[in-house]
Amino acid sequence: MTIFSTAGLFIALSLLTALLLAVIAIMPWLRATRTSGTSVDNQLLDINVAVFRERLAELQTDKDSGTIDDAHYQNQKLELERQLLDAQREVTPMVTPGIKSRLILMVWVPVLAALAYLMVGDRTPVFELWTAEDKVGKVADDLLTGKIDQPPVWAIENGQQLISAMQTNVYRHADDPNRWMRLSELFLSLEATDSALEALSRAYRLSPDNEEIATTYAQISFFANKGQLDATSRRILQDVLAKNPSHEGAQMLMAMGEARSNNFEEAQGWIKRLRSSIAAKPGDHTKALASLDELSANVSAQQQQASEGVEVSIRISASLLPLVKADDVLFVAIRDVNGGPPFAAKRLPISVIKQGEATISLSDLDAMMPERTLQSARADKVQLAVIARISHSGTAAAESGDLSGNPVVISADQNQANIEINQQIP
Repeated sequence: MTIFSTAGLFIALSLLTALLLAVIAIMPWLRATRTSGTSVDNQLLDINVAVFRERLAELQTDKDSGTIDDAHYQNQKLELERQLLDAQREVTPMVTPGIKSRLILMVWVPVLAALAYLMVGDRTPVFELWTAEDKVGKVADDLLTGKIDQPPVWAIENGQQLISAMQTNVYRHADDPNRWMRLSELFLSLEATDSALEALSRAYRLSPDNEEIATTYAQISFFANKGQLDATSRRILQDVLAKNPSHEGAQMLMAMGEARSNNFEEAQGWIKRLRSSIAAKPGDHTKALASLDELSANVSAQQQQASEGVEVSIRISASLLPLVKADDVLFVAIRDVNGGPPFAAKRLPISVIKQGEATISLSDLDAMMPERTLQSARADKVQLAVIARISHSGTAAAESGDLSGNPVVISADQNQANIEINQQIP
């Protein structure tokens, strides 16, 4: 079906609907032509009869009260009856519209309806969507159902058309998790990570028992969060491992996530489980085992660096707790007391703070520049200051309304600091 046939069908149905409404509106006129004789407007006669009854009732009341005598009552009653008879002789014929008036109405109702539709807003996106569906709708469906892996060259000449057709197709089959999964792959290829995560979350809600969808969702969330396992991705991986303890992808994500969260012992435990699972399978897995050994060594090195860092205990003043919002961000950094870029810094979601307290580890793993590390600062006997701030906007620069604490000065060899967030930036 071409764009012209689609638009033509739409216009034809619209005109037919408008014509039916026009016919319904003039049906009383059409029925009037089938009645015999001259139509009469009886509204004036009905009013005269009503007035006659009211005046007759008034005369009867006056007679009963003795205001007028019987002779005067009879004379007035006869006069009223005469006036009523005269009114009945004067009739007003009803003017029936002619065929010309009816044709004008039948033509202008659909025309005005069409003009109103076109003038309500810009319909260009609608026409472009129709064009996309007519041109690449079948290709989009084949991609989303797995019938083909790559679109033909002609179908990607206009990438926007294919994207629009695929999105429309998915929303028409919103209960199909596989279509949402493949739509997320399209978004990932376009580096639209947020849209990919939204598509994956819908796929996961529709099919939470699908291991491929679950692990893909957790993996994309993991990398989108810069290597951090948030509560959702951790729960998803735990569900996958509860049903399939030997799932290698889930075990690897757990190992990487725990290492990133400085839970080094847990990370080593996952690496050990994964290594045992791979070694137990038949075949040569030398490269895979060597990669796991390298990962284990990296985790051990990170653990050593973390042990040489500074453990910062943060507490929020009780008076400021009501000002903390769910989407706030916690910034913790160690810098030279004289200023300059931090030697180590972390940007964390406010959820790390539990009951107004949190413990954050800062080390060379959190260095912003390779040449500016805590180890180098300590070697140069630099006097360090620990700072902590809760940002409402999520930006690194302090803004009005943010919550902060006074910097805590530590010595070069000190590995622990306590800081209280007890003031609001004016």
